[in-house]
Formats: sequence, structure tokens, C-alpha cells
Amino acid sequence: MTRYSIIKLVLIVLIMTTTDISAGGVFPYKVHRVNLNNGFKALLIPMPGSGLVSYYTVVRTGSRDEWEPGKSGFAHFFEHMMFRGTNKYPLYDSVTTTIGAAANAYTDDDLTVYHLNFAAEDLDKVMDLESDRFRNLNYPKDQFMTESGAVYGEYRKSVTNPFSVLFEKFQDMAFDKHTYKHTTIGFEADITDMPNQYEYSLSFYNRYYRPENCVLVITGDFDPEKVSKMVEDYYSPWKPGYVSPKIEPEPKQTAPREAKIKYDGKTLPLVAIGYKYDAFNVYNKDFMAMLPFADLAFGETSELYKKLVLDEQKVQFVSAGAQTKRDPFPFMIYSRVKAESDMDYVISEIEKTIEHFKNNLVSKEQLDNLKKRMKYQFLMGLDSPESVASVLPMFITLTGDIEVLDEYFIQMMDITPEDIQRAVKKYFVKESRNQVILTGN
Repeated sequence: MTRYSIIKLVLIVLIMTTTDISAGGVFPYKVHRVNLNNGFKALLIPMPGSGLVSYYTVVRTGSRDEWEPGKSGFAHFFEHMMFRGTNKYPLYDSVTTTIGAAANAYTDDDLTVYHLNFAAEDLDKVMDLESDRFRNLNYPKDQFMTESGAVYGEYRKSVTNPFSVLFEKFQDMAFDKHTYKHTTIGFEADITDMPNQYEYSLSFYNRYYRPENCVLVITGDFDPEKVSKMVEDYYSPWKPGYVSPKIEPEPKQTAPREAKIKYDGKTLPLVAIGYKYDAFNVYNKDFMAMLPFADLAFGETSELYKKLVLDEQKVQFVSAGAQTKRDPFPFMIYSRVKAESDMDYVISEIEKTIEHFKNNLVSKEQLDNLKKRMKYQFLMGLDSPESVASVLPMFITLTGDIEVLDEYFIQMMDITPEDIQRAVKKYFVKESRNQVILTGN
């Protein structure tokens, strides 16, 4: 349960309820919630005094939702199309430029986020602009064709980066059924076919860009009561109609998988090793234990980092990522090795590190210090409207709200050395292991 004290105020005027959440947990700001009857939700977080506002629309659709064969890459592609304008505002960029707003967007496996930063006095104009494009996006086929060509160019640019090639191969190998099999940008064959998918693009918009699937976050210098009414006025006409994707669960992996690939260019060798583990769940201690484990075992203060990077200088870096996804995904360890002849040695040292954590408890003092540092770093980053808004989309995507944020840190602070040891033994088993080695010409 959340540590927020919930004060149920309120206004039920046919279409809207507003709930104020007072600060009291880890998250230091008061959150005003606006819930419309069409399923749309807005989280209003006042930060008076700056004269600035950040405006983030979180669409809980990413490449994970591309379940139809031949249609990978459309969430990212559609991010591009959302800047094409409407009948009311045919030139989106000219409007944002005129008011001096910084507008952009990004797409990942589980989400697409549209964000703007601007002067508080322009909030009404921005809400009119944003609500209009989410309700009334309109683009002719020739614009669609132009943008599909630009997206393919972006794909070609991405594969000049060896890390993109590495992770594209890794996900394709690690998954058989689940849509995580393709990266966010999609399979090349699907991207080259996008110019033929105009009608499908309209279907994508109509199914996923619906009020039930979107959450608005506004942070900064504004009156929450006034903005609550604005949200009602601008977003209540948006008709619901979200259609859930038919995502096939990934079967349990029963044997390790390995691949070696050649990069078409010069690069130092790269290796990615991943062990499948659970989806995001703050109440799953095994999952939560992986978050500090990543830093303890592979972070810049870890013994492995000191050995391979600083002392022996065998690698440029070694790192790990505890992925926070809506569905199970591998815990990733990756490194750039200076000499191909050292690859087997580096991999063996990574595996020795994992075995060490299986057989030995981490220092309680070291773990406690790390947890405090993680919490401190999070709080110290919440110093502007933009920095606050930018950390929330992940939690919104995974749970539909940010109430889980306080519970996330409560559960994190409760992790013990024994929890980490148990989780490492559970997840890091031979059957769930995936490895890709990339070498250059």
C-alpha cells in the first residue's frame, strides 16, 4: 500500500473526480489527481516559483505492444507521426517554436512519452495543442510516406553503432514468442515495408492513442485547481476505445543460448550476457534484490570493475542493468573488451562474480550504504519541474500511477544480504542464460 495519506476531496461533475495526495512518503511533492470518466488521468504536481512548466504525456504503448507479424517498429514510427499536426494546428513545430517551448518525445519497449518544457504563462496554449493532436491527429498519405523513409534512415544510422547491433541480436535470440523479441526500432524488413502500411498506421492510432491508455503529468508553476478544470475542458471530449494488444507470453527457457556475430566495421569486441528474471513488482523481493545487486556486483565500486577495468585494464568498461519491464526480461551484463583474445577470460570472471554472490553474503554495511545512496540520489535529482516529470514515466508505465514510487523505496530499504543471495541463486541458472559476442572486421 502507498504511504501517501489520501484525502478524498471531491468534485464529481458528471465527468471528473479530483484526488489530492499530500506529500509524506519518499516523494516530496503533493500530487493532485484528475480522473475523467473517459479513463484519462492527469497527475498535477505544483512547484511554485520557477515560472516554468513541464508537460509529459505518457502513452502506455511501446514496441512491446507490436504483436501483429510484420508490424514491429510502429510505436517508434508513430512517435514521429504525432508531430505532423492536425486541422486546427497543421504546423505543430511552428506553434511550439513561437512560444519558445522545447518539445520532443521518445519510445521504449513499454512506453512512448511526449514532453514539453515552457513558460508557465503558455500552459493553456500547450494543453490546447497537446489535447488536439492526441484526439485529432491528421496526416495524408504523402506525409506518411515521407516519414517512413526518415524512420528507415534512422534505422540505418542505428546499425552503425555496434551496441545497437549487439542488442538487436540479443533480443532476437533470447525471445521466441514475446514481442520483446524485437528492439524498439523494429526489424529491418518491417521498417522497409512501412510505406505500404498507411491504413495500419491509422488503426494503430485508433487503438492505442486513447484516454484510458494515457497519463498526463504536469509539474511546475501553476494553480492546481485552475489546471484541473483545464484538463476537464480539453480532455473530456476524447472518446475511449483502447484495445489491448494480444501479447503471447514467453515460454520458459530450458537451455542456454549463445551467438557470435560480426560487425560490419571496426570495433572492439563486445559481449552481452543476460539471465531471464521476473517482471517489475515491488512486492517481489527476488526482483527488488536485483536492483542493488547490479551495482554491488558490476558497478564502478565493485571488485570485478576494479579488477578488469582499473587493475588489469582488460576491458573499457563492465556494467549491468536490472531491467524494469512490464513482462519478464533478462538481467543484462555487458562489457567492451580491449583484446579479442581476452574474451573468454572476461566472461569467466563475470561468471565467477555471479558464483561468488551465490555462495557469499554481501556486507550488510555495504548494502545499507548503497540503498541510502540510491534513495539520496533519487531525491537530489528532484530539483526542477523537468527533473521531476522525467523520472515518473517509468512508474506510470509499469503500474498506471506513481503511488508505487513510495512503496518502491520502502521495499528497497528492506532488502537484506540474504535476499540478494537467494535471488542470485534463483535467477542465475544455466537454463536461463543468453550470451552474444560481437567482433569487428
